[in-house]
Amino acid sequence: MIPRVLAARSSRCFREPVGRMARRLYGTKPDLSVGSSPDTDLTRLGQHIRDIIVATGPISVSKYMQLALTSPIGGYYTRGQVFGSSGDFITSPEISQMYGELLAIWFVLHWEQTGRPSRTSFVELGPGRGTLMSDMLRASRKFPEFFATIQTVHMVERSPELRKVQHDVLGCEWEKTERVEDAPVDTPKRSVGRGLRVEWHDSVEQVQMDSAPFVVAHEFFDALPVHKFERGAKDAWHEILIDVAEPKAPTVLTPKYMGSLQPAPTTAQFKYVRTRSNSASAAMLMRDPRVVAQFEQGDKVEVAPEGARIMAWLAELISEHGGLGLVIDYGQDWTQGDTFRGIRKHKFADPLSCPGSMDLTADVDFSYLRFVARDLAQCHGPIEQGTFLHALGIQARLQQLLNSTKDRKVQQNLVDCYKRLTDPQSMGRVYKVMAVLPKSSTCMPVPFAPPTKDELNKIKVEKIVK
Repeated sequence: MIPRVLAARSSRCFREPVGRMARRLYGTKPDLSVGSSPDTDLTRLGQHIRDIIVATGPISVSKYMQLALTSPIGGYYTRGQVFGSSGDFITSPEISQMYGELLAIWFVLHWEQTGRPSRTSFVELGPGRGTLMSDMLRASRKFPEFFATIQTVHMVERSPELRKVQHDVLGCEWEKTERVEDAPVDTPKRSVGRGLRVEWHDSVEQVQMDSAPFVVAHEFFDALPVHKFERGAKDAWHEILIDVAEPKAPTVLTPKYMGSLQPAPTTAQFKYVRTRSNSASAAMLMRDPRVVAQFEQGDKVEVAPEGARIMAWLAELISEHGGLGLVIDYGQDWTQGDTFRGIRKHKFADPLSCPGSMDLTADVDFSYLRFVARDLAQCHGPIEQGTFLHALGIQARLQQLLNSTKDRKVQQNLVDCYKRLTDPQSMGRVYKVMAVLPKSSTCMPVPFAPPTKDELNKIKVEKIVK
């Protein structure tokens, strides 16, 4: 089984400067020809990342993603307003209310099939602005018996800014809100919104469950940090790292000066490099012979250990408490090697430029998530989003909305949103849906077909064209 946690790089005693040791170990051979322009000014976060690399050597793609997205020093998701037409990207729930409504119907349907548990809770991982949960709760109220079972709405969200947005979207009242102690800004911890208790958590481990959890992870796993590897000669696996890229090699600071690190006089951007030898993390991660046998020299692989850890938690939570889960994201049902990218103003951007100014993502490997959860829960799918939404009746709901207005512009917008969500040339194919049920469940979730033996046990791999 692929380990969930990567081994940390070991270091020697201070017989030579740390940065220099790292460069001797990792080398500076570029992995790709695409880098960042050294003439572009660094963001404040970019300067911070550069200082880390100068002091300690190249960092993993995973560490770079973590810093660029969640660092309190200008991390992307600390900005708050990153979703919607005025942000950098639009998610499915922001396109149409139909999306959240149909997801609520899926949970109500399977609540019926699983015996109508008397106590349930919604859990959303990475809830964005809170639009999806708001639409799901509004639709759930149409089923009073189901809605009466909802005990708590759990929102797993680190960003203080996004928590405030979610707080307002869910109709929470500040006078009934408990705030996070010692937070620099008003950060909700728990509140009451439209009669329901709402709790926020920094991590999945903080979620305490005393009811059947109904979990939705929409565009959550794609933002989790990935490690990149490349298979070299003689079965060696090299990790692809990120280094500074500038006309002159960066000054390596000795331990004597690390306590008073000063900003570098030059503005550096970043580039890919690869380890010269078989790195410890690569060797540990790729030691599964079934995985290694699938790849040839020159093939690249992206792996998300954090995604594996959270998927294992999700599967165990659902099986232990008799819940249900939906994982919805863009990706494939096999391993890929070169999908790490940036998104800014609804366009792809160089992920190594201006960290903190754009979203960083990588396609989700659903086969990896299913493999991790195989002994803990049942995973069905993935299937294409268009197939999923059509099976749940999106066309009927669209017709209802069209009949509710005579405004031609509104009607055209409804049709455009429907097409965007379901069209194979838009979101209908690239977005996938996977259902997670308890290990002991005898229910076949709608609209999933029974998985084949190969789908349950075989790790699929996309051969990378060199």
